[in-house]
Amino acid sequence: MLRYSQMNGGGKKILYSTLEQKYRRIQKELMIGTLALGGVFLIGTFWYHLVEGWSWLDAAFMTVITLSTVGYGEIRPLGNRGRLFTIALIFMGVISIGYIVNRFTDAIIQGYFQEGIRLRQQRRIMDSLSGHYIICGFSRTGRQIAKEFRSEDVSFVIIDSEIESVQKAQVEGYTIYQGDATLDETLLRVGIEKAICIVAALPSDAENLYTVLSAKTLNPNIRAIARASTEEALQKLQRGGADAVVSPYITGGKRMAAAALRPQVMDFVEGIVSGTDRQLYMEEFLLDPTACPFMGQTLGQARLRAQTGALILAIRRANGELIGGPTADTVFISGDVIIAMGTAEQLRSLNQLLGPIGSKKLRRPKSK
Repeated sequence: MLRYSQMNGGGKKILYSTLEQKYRRIQKELMIGTLALGGVFLIGTFWYHLVEGWSWLDAAFMTVITLSTVGYGEIRPLGNRGRLFTIALIFMGVISIGYIVNRFTDAIIQGYFQEGIRLRQQRRIMDSLSGHYIICGFSRTGRQIAKEFRSEDVSFVIIDSEIESVQKAQVEGYTIYQGDATLDETLLRVGIEKAICIVAALPSDAENLYTVLSAKTLNPNIRAIARASTEEALQKLQRGGADAVVSPYITGGKRMAAAALRPQVMDFVEGIVSGTDRQLYMEEFLLDPTACPFMGQTLGQARLRAQTGALILAIRRANGELIGGPTADTVFISGDVIIAMGTAEQLRSLNQLLGPIGSKKLRRPKSK
């Protein structure tokens, strides 16, 4: 079973993953054992006080030494009825304490307490997420996406419904939530309202479509990237609101053809986009009219190349128009996205020129 649910005080359904379910179950079992032991203590205390006529202190003391089996003996003489009750009290105490010890030992062996600590840490991390990325699915595609995100030092969280995938992600040090990515409750748990991008890399095209629809409903401004297995699924995902749809088979075929026909170009582009030991990077910068000092100026007037060394490859207008190889007469306007290439230091310099270093509109390139 993937998850179970319960209703909170406000009538809202809360979903728990399998890992949380195990932790909460052991919590419940330990609480039941503790309450049972407390109940036995109260029964014994009330019996000795009300039936045997002892003081509250003597009744409580007799109950404690009976339950703990320390063997002090009777503090006052008991008749046959009192001794029979004491025997029953010992049995009830042994059963209650034995149950608590059994559950506590099992919790230690199975690592439930460590799991509880990890879940609380995970919850704090997810509550603090903002401007992050969400990866849905930790299959081969999802693992590669996570690897690239980690190399770019961006904040992200993973969703997967399979316990094996969750455990693999935890071993690799990723923040992962076990749940169904197609459900609104799951997306809300990982901060969909504050995320800037969601990547639907689930094995099923239908699941990816549902995920995109849910994400766009909860956060219309989020950028949605989806995986598609077929041409038909690709078109449906685009109609469903996906900003970009990638088919591993179509994209893989195109890249293989390019590698065969234009190997040097392909090696250059591949090295810039995803090379592990790259010296050149490509980055995009969204021009914010409240932060960018070059609004209304031409590329020649801004002298970005001379000041930073970064090369402006293209400009994407807010209306979707792409200007490849912009000239010195190209004017910067509000909403432009600049696509630039350069070293990490050059791109950081370009970022500082385009806006304040703390601007949330610009994602700074990582250090080498």
